[in-house]
Amino acid sequence: MEKAKKVEIVIDSIHLSYLLEKLQKVGVSGYSVFKDVIGMGERGMMAGDELTDVFKNSYIFTLCDEETANKVVEAIRPILKKYGGICTVSDVLWVK
Repeated sequence: MEKAKKVEIVIDSIHLSYLLEKLQKVGVSGYSVFKDVIGMGERGMMAGDELTDVFKNSYIFTLCDEETANKVVEAIRPILKKYGGICTVSDVLWVK
């Protein structure tokens, strides 16, 4: 097992492609995306509009080293501040 950082992000789906571009620019080599995530937050229930990505959330996670995790946080902080969403970073053990 290898120590790593797990970065988890929930963001409006309409901003997903922009966020993924930012992740790639800071060196994230892999990630997973779960679309149409439903949940309750500061802005109320996010259950989605069936025709568009309005009011839909996406969940993204990646495993990386601490340096890359810090770069991710700094790169996406302005996105979260402007559009909302959450980001958490936690210590994990990566089974390779």
